Amino acid sequence: MKSPHFGIRSIPYLFALITVSAYGLLLGQTGFYWDDWPFAWIAKFLGPQEFFRAFAGVRPFLEPIFFITTSLVPPNPVYWQVFALVIRFISGWSTWFALSQVWPNHKRQALIASLLFLVFPGYSQHWVAFTHINQEWIPFIFYLLSFGFTARALRDPNAFSKNTLIALLFTVAGVFPTEYFIGLEPVRFFFIWVIVAEEGGTFMIRMVKTLKRWGPYLLVWLANAAWLTYFYTVGSYDSYAVKVVKEPLSTLEITSVFTDALWKTGFYIWGQIVVLTAKSITTPSSLLTIGLIIIAFVFLLFYFKWLDLPTVNSKVFAVPALLLGITGILLGRIPSFAAGLPLTLQSSFDRFMISMMLAGCLFITGLIEFLIQDSRVKTIIAALLIALGIGQQFYNANIFRRDWEKQQEILWQLSWRVPGLQPNTVLITDELPLDYETDLSFTAPLNWMYTSKYTHADLPYGIIFSKIRLGSSLPALKRNIPINIGMRGASFNGSTSQALVIYMSKTGCLRIMDPAFGDQYTYAGLSQYLVDAIPLSDSSRILVDEDSTMGIPFLVEPEHQWCYYYTKSELARQKNGWEEVIRLMDEAKASGYKPDDPFEWLPYIEAQAQTGDVNAAEKMSTELLKHEKKLRPGLCQVWKRVQAQVRAGSAAASHIHNILFQFACE
Repeated sequence: MKSPHFGIRSIPYLFALITVSAYGLLLGQTGFYWDDWPFAWIAKFLGPQEFFRAFAGVRPFLEPIFFITTSLVPPNPVYWQVFALVIRFISGWSTWFALSQVWPNHKRQALIASLLFLVFPGYSQHWVAFTHINQEWIPFIFYLLSFGFTARALRDPNAFSKNTLIALLFTVAGVFPTEYFIGLEPVRFFFIWVIVAEEGGTFMIRMVKTLKRWGPYLLVWLANAAWLTYFYTVGSYDSYAVKVVKEPLSTLEITSVFTDALWKTGFYIWGQIVVLTAKSITTPSSLLTIGLIIIAFVFLLFYFKWLDLPTVNSKVFAVPALLLGITGILLGRIPSFAAGLPLTLQSSFDRFMISMMLAGCLFITGLIEFLIQDSRVKTIIAALLIALGIGQQFYNANIFRRDWEKQQEILWQLSWRVPGLQPNTVLITDELPLDYETDLSFTAPLNWMYTSKYTHADLPYGIIFSKIRLGSSLPALKRNIPINIGMRGASFNGSTSQALVIYMSKTGCLRIMDPAFGDQYTYAGLSQYLVDAIPLSDSSRILVDEDSTMGIPFLVEPEHQWCYYYTKSELARQKNGWEEVIRLMDEAKASGYKPDDPFEWLPYIEAQAQTGDVNAAEKMSTELLKHEKKLRPGLCQVWKRVQAQVRAGSAAASHIHNILFQFACE
């Protein structure tokens, strides 16, 4: 039986398959994150042309990219996740194009490095698609293509001028939109050196030739450096401060930063998924990740075995790849280091890995080539690393899937609890149980929900996290304190006297904190950043009789479980609809739902007591207090409000007085 084989024409299909395996399996269950929300809001309400104003003071050369992509892709997360999949495929293919031009006789090594680049496990931000496609990935693809056309120009003297011009144009398009890739240009010098070295000659002859051919690109690089220097220091730049320039670090600190970058990018990230899954080995996401790694590994072993690309055991690739990798990693850390930003894995900060990805993949591929002679062992290691990268990205996709689910829970529960909201209202909370969204980014969906039209006036709504803003943009938790929240060119201007305090725990439902219900006492054990804000909460800003239709069309309403009934009960309680509270809670219980947080029984207990079923309310209070002592302040507040509604001196008043005494409320 004839063995199957794969030719070079199969490589694009391989890239497509790996792209979908790593990034596409949970595509429909991921959404908008971080700055995606403000960007999508701008595209929806102000139009693509607004990005020219939004980026004027940050990264002005990004404006055309955002304008073009937002003109083509609607502000819906599914479309952007599909677009991200296409962009990642193109980035992998562009890397393959570039490296196979530099090392045409080492295509197998170039392919392995390109596949590692495609699934690079140190970068977890793929699903923040709207933001990173525009801000980094499209410029990065331009830069990668510029490397390929530089190599092609040097290898084809007859088309030198044409390919050089194309390479220069791609260089300009890659380096000017974002400062992320300011450290990448010396990588081109090494690529040129590799090609020039094939011509022979002394070291000095090769150096002169390399510098001469690098010259045009060096001029572009210096022009970009001059522009950044001006824009950061003299111009209108308004983003991260360049802390290193203002606060020089010691040699030891600098060495520590770059050693950390080399360790993480060159070594740790390739086995990171093993550490992560080992911490939660029995969870479904970890088991699915391990299964995907095994399947991918087996497939890649067979693919490489039958791939018609020769394996060349040569240090001609290994040594330059190692040196280039080390240098590129260190240079790629410079932009984020200059801004004083950390390189923290599995967080939004690992986006800074993007400028070190290419170098990291060349380093590990060169290391395999340098240390191992047996081609079969090389294949096994390469297949394993790529499979681990696929597993890592699937693991990351699950994190973003859960975050998107939690976002939708919060927004839908807010919609159920707050059907309408008076303009100029600010929502205050200590924080929300989300990994990738801040108050600044979450201001966008808040306005999207409650405002169908917008002009260039102030935003009608804002949200602010007291835990991170108190003392800065939220000077104090006192009345009549102005609040300003900026959102990419738009802004909210309000006051702490026009506030609604919200709270959502990791396991419970969204709640509106209300001093009229004594919530500052009921929830006294929570974060002081939240409790101290409760007296500012004005529930009259909720338009209780508005239509609660969700204003964001791509958010699909979840199944009505406990939190639906709870938030609707809270709304009914605000309107003194005690019978409606009981109806909703009874329906929830009959459907088999119950709260994870016992505090969420308080409206039901109060409704029972307010409608005359004091004995049932007392029984339920006693049972809950046996299991959760923290409920006492909340139960006391409930029974004090009930007491206030009872005629003094009556039998009911005496009964409630005894209940208050029994619960040690006096």
